[in-house]
Amino acid sequence: MTPQEILAQYGPRESMEYDVVVVGGGPAGMATAIRIKQLAAEKGQEVSVVVLEKGAEPGAHTLSGAVVDPIALNELFPDWKERGAPLNQPVIDDKVLFLAEDGGTATTRMLSQPRQLRGGAGLAGEVAGRAG
Repeated sequence: MTPQEILAQYGPRESMEYDVVVVGGGPAGMATAIRIKQLAAEKGQEVSVVVLEKGAEPGAHTLSGAVVDPIALNELFPDWKERGAPLNQPVIDDKVLFLAEDGGTATTRMLSQPRQLRGGAGLAGEVAGRAG
């Protein structure tokens, strides 16, 4: 079918115009969209932003059970705790394991990249909720 035949059979495509199109609804895409809107609001400007995500909802392809360092949340939404963000389990331990068929072996801190958790919060009890 030619473009003219498609247009004649199905009609014109629906379209919407935006000032900014962000591709990907993961953490970086959502932070980008939020920050663009915040910067525009600070300048008293209106900007239309759309986030295109191939998943069923924003963040659908983000790993669950992540350990989250809330620095970016603090920068984007200083009141995120008061708003009720579901980050309730503080990080109490940090381990890196090498997994094999017969189990896992913990690394020493020298072999694993050190993390500075700075008050990070985890979403999964398996990662963040157990000590030892």
